[in-house]
Amino acid sequence: MDENRILVVDDEEDLCEILKFNLENEGFTVDTANSAEEALTLDLSVYSLLLLDVMMGEISGFKLANMIKKEPLTAAVPIIFLTARDTENDMLTGFNIGADDYISKPFSIKEVIARAKAVKRRNQVPSTESKKKEELVRYETLIINLSQKKTTVDGVEVALTKKEYEILKLLLSQPGHVFSRDEILSLVWSDEVFVLDRTIDVNITRLRKKIGAYGRNIVTRLGFGYCFEID
Repeated sequence: MDENRILVVDDEEDLCEILKFNLENEGFTVDTANSAEEALTLDLSVYSLLLLDVMMGEISGFKLANMIKKEPLTAAVPIIFLTARDTENDMLTGFNIGADDYISKPFSIKEVIARAKAVKRRNQVPSTESKKKEELVRYETLIINLSQKKTTVDGVEVALTKKEYEILKLLLSQPGHVFSRDEILSLVWSDEVFVLDRTIDVNITRLRKKIGAYGRNIVTRLGFGYCFEID
């Protein structure tokens, strides 16, 4: 696998070229395919990331992703869906397939680049020397140590409850992605029988206070949900 090689699969040729140009300016090597069928003619195991459109010809992005995840050689290749379909069910379908992120069209190129870099960081195969670093999710001096289940701000540990920790990890792992309350409930409170939406709001409020200045980065999108926004 080439750590900087990306494949963009979308039936909009102009969009493929725009993404290719901008991602290559960020140091990536980018190939494109204008259909799932064309993508399947390539050796997908060499890519460090796949950007897949959902709505494509006879083989959709979801179907292509399912095929990729069932093959041992490509099962670990990260996937980001690029799609005009932004319903909650579509997003959950994408994540259930094994996608690492889901970006709704229209999107900004900067957002795609930021998400691609974030997914690449999370999925890099660590060397012996870098294993500790690869267990961290961070933004500036806000750091989550995934192996130790510990959060620090400016080097000082922050005492979070399990739910506060899981919410922060979810939001910080996918900066810019807006998670609906239902998504947060399903991903953080999956083992609970009945949880009120208000419970999420209370946990978010406490979390913002505990992480100090970074609390402002946890943004409320009225009518949609919450996201961790990078300044």
